[in-house]
Amino acid sequence: MQWETLADWIWAIYYLFFITTLGTAVFSIVKKDNKIWSIVVVLFTITVPIVTLINSIGRSRGLNEFEYLVSQLQHGAFWSIFVIIGYFFLLGWWGLFLFKIRLINNS
Repeated sequence: MQWETLADWIWAIYYLFFITTLGTAVFSIVKKDNKIWSIVVVLFTITVPIVTLINSIGRSRGLNEFEYLVSQLQHGAFWSIFVIIGYFFLLGWWGLFLFKIRLINNS
């Protein structure tokens, strides 16, 4: 039984995003820079893909992972809200991380 899924290149970008995010967070922890935020980023980086994977296993036939996430978000499922908050937090982390790097390079 085949289920619909996203393209391989999307999965490569998805996991590359998480791996590089985890790397930047660990780097910041080691440098003792934004230590609390870095720890939260590590937690989100580990839990968001796991929660997404576990909850996407039971999706209906004909829905890929993204469509299922949006569907569950519209129904108000707690896991989908957690995942969306995690994605936005990680994007915010990248904004903060790149902003700090830019400040350091301009000094």
